[in-house]
Amino acid sequence: RQQEIEEKLIEEETARRVEELVAKRVEEELEKRKDEIEREVLRRVEEAKRIMEKQLLEELERQRQAELAAQKAREEEERAKREELERILEENNRKIAEAQAKLAEEQLKIVEEQRKIHEERMKLEQERQRQQKEEQKKILGKGKSRPKLSFSLKSQD
Repeated sequence: RQQEIEEKLIEEETARRVEELVAKRVEEELEKRKDEIEREVLRRVEEAKRIMEKQLLEELERQRQAELAAQKAREEEERAKREELERILEENNRKIAEAQAKLAEEQLKIVEEQRKIHEERMKLEQERQRQQKEEQKKILGKGKSRPKLSFSLKSQD
């Protein structure tokens, strides 16, 4: 039984030493590979950094494209509005020109009518004056406008 206990102790001691040796060996290996591990970590960090930069640049490019598209859409909308306003302005100018032409035509008709009315008045006035002169001639007996009356005195014997 004593021998079993000693064997057990030896086994435990051996296991403990092996564990210590393994731990020491692992530590030594870690120490040896520390630079290699750090390089690997740095490489992975740099790779992650490059990927993030690439993603950020892609996102910025997408945003820039979206802004350009929005700006183009705004410019197109403004151009369409400007063309619509120019068309409306042109239509209004055409209507104004038509209205002015009609107004000028109407004014011309009014002037022509006034001229005709004035001519008629002048004719009527001339006719009135002519009739008045003829009446005066008749009254005054000028220019054989009145028949001559002959008076004679006959004596009755």
